[in-house]
Amino acid sequence: MVLLTYNQMVVDEKPIHGEEGATDLLFRALADPIRRDILRRAHEGRFSVSALAREHPISVTAMQKHVAVLERAELVSKHRVGRESIVRTKADALARAHAALDRLEADWRGRIERMDQILETDKGDN
Repeated sequence: MVLLTYNQMVVDEKPIHGEEGATDLLFRALADPIRRDILRRAHEGRFSVSALAREHPISVTAMQKHVAVLERAELVSKHRVGRESIVRTKADALARAHAALDRLEADWRGRIERMDQILETDKGDN
């Protein structure tokens, strides 16, 4: 007996704009282990939405929503071949994720440097 989890996923439909919005979409898409698995499988081979759903205890409808989140974040594309919707990882998907992480790292390193400067200035005042 196979147990299925039916559609417990919520797709956030808030409007997202600009580079920060794109980064939010990217990390929201990558936050879910099923979506990370979809990305990995779609990178390794040709998988339909229904084939991906068979790999997890979720319905095809839930899998379609997961794929839609990945599409919205521009990590995968989907195209029809006959009756199947084939999911493919976009070529630049991982490069975009790396670039977003690099930007976050640079921001935090800049903040740490500024805090160090403030602390050094405070030491000189004593």
